[in-house]
Amino acid sequence: MIKINLFDFDETIYDGDSTVDFFKYIFKKKPISVIWLPVMGFYGFLHLLRIIDKTTMKQKFYKIFCFVNINDKFLEDFWKINEKKIKRFYLDRIHDNDIVISASPEFLLKPICKKLGVKDMMASQVDKITGKYNGINCHDVEKVRRLNEKYKDYEVLESFSDSLKSDRPILELAKDAYLVKGDKLILLDLKK
Repeated sequence: MIKINLFDFDETIYDGDSTVDFFKYIFKKKPISVIWLPVMGFYGFLHLLRIIDKTTMKQKFYKIFCFVNINDKFLEDFWKINEKKIKRFYLDRIHDNDIVISASPEFLLKPICKKLGVKDMMASQVDKITGKYNGINCHDVEKVRRLNEKYKDYEVLESFSDSLKSDRPILELAKDAYLVKGDKLILLDLKK
């Protein structure tokens, strides 16, 4: 049996939303890409009205990748700027049994997780050229499903997230579950 610690990424170990920051980076580096903003607004509105699901909305947002050459250098340059947003609490407690599980695109998180020495990382499978999902958004119960698919015999020592609402499934797996608010860790009692 392996012992692991689970971490959500955005707003948990990363101060902000890495995908939103990545879009800002794209708009800055490729100013012509701002023409995609009205399209994003339209699909965001459809999601708000519950006409389309979250995965469909995000896939429409990610269609912008068709107009940007997202290669290793582009990602490396993004993380040179944004690596400073990794929270101190995480840097102070890194273990070799950490697993990051996130709804953000896997290709986006892979470079920083590798640099941090994260044991494993599971995230949304999004094609960085077409913006299309391969599967569904790695969110909520999908995180546990993906974990169980990859690991058969494990024990979660600690689990961390900024959202009890969206990450309750991974928090309930842990002996000790923490809600992360900024740099503050709040120990949760989910056994009630």
